[in-house]
Amino acid sequence: MRIGRRSARRPKPDTLLTTMPGIAPQLMHILISNDDGFNAPGIAALRTAMERFGRVTVVAPEHNHSGSSNSLTLNRPLSVTRNADGVYVVSGTPSDCVHLALTGLLDEKPDLVVSGINCGANMGDDTMYSGTVAAAIEGYIFNIDSIAFSQIDRGWTELDSAARMAGVIVERFLARRSRKEGEEAVLLNVNMPNMPFDAMQGVMATRLGRRHNAEQMIHQMNPRGMPMYWLGAAGKPRDASEGTDFWATQHGYVSVTPLQIDLTAHDLVDRARQWVI
Repeated sequence: MRIGRRSARRPKPDTLLTTMPGIAPQLMHILISNDDGFNAPGIAALRTAMERFGRVTVVAPEHNHSGSSNSLTLNRPLSVTRNADGVYVVSGTPSDCVHLALTGLLDEKPDLVVSGINCGANMGDDTMYSGTVAAAIEGYIFNIDSIAFSQIDRGWTELDSAARMAGVIVERFLARRSRKEGEEAVLLNVNMPNMPFDAMQGVMATRLGRRHNAEQMIHQMNPRGMPMYWLGAAGKPRDASEGTDFWATQHGYVSVTPLQIDLTAHDLVDRARQWVI
């Protein structure tokens, strides 16, 4: 498997690193979180996949926080309990979980933060709302390499394949990532098709696509006759051209998109000065 365009002859997705002599990641400390909650199948599968790299610590929300984005809980204290599996369960958001872990809950800074495996895609505009991506962003803010993992479709089908692929990507990343002193952390957003491992076409480095606006809200009445509203479904892709995360996953590839959190429109700074100064 390679990062790039389609190849006529592609190796099995997990053969490259395991057949490269002399390359083996050092044992690490990996922090795992998610937005589906501590008892979701995805985080259990990701934990198992990460354990071969070293020590794993799981700090995850008590409840599902899909769509919570980068929100932190500031209006109440947070509770943290540790269950029988050693998982720290937090009464807050994914960002809360990683923030707590990195500001005193853990006795040492982890080497890598991974988030997921999410039940559903986080591509294009989804990344602005995703709690899964937000957990990885929180690690990145603390200058730790961070990776968010999501499956495209809901329902956890082919979860074992997704976890296996997550292990391949982390193994490859750890073996090839040579971080110099003072170098900024890396933030990756990974989306995986729900298909058997051997059916995946490979891994592609991609950019974010774009979606159309969300569908209309759903208006209903509750049993007491009061109106209530559900947000409409996410919009369909409007930029799914080759090179995007949408295109890659639609064609059976695993999409890996490097992200950044600088929202500055650098090419508009001079124009903004003309508009308002």
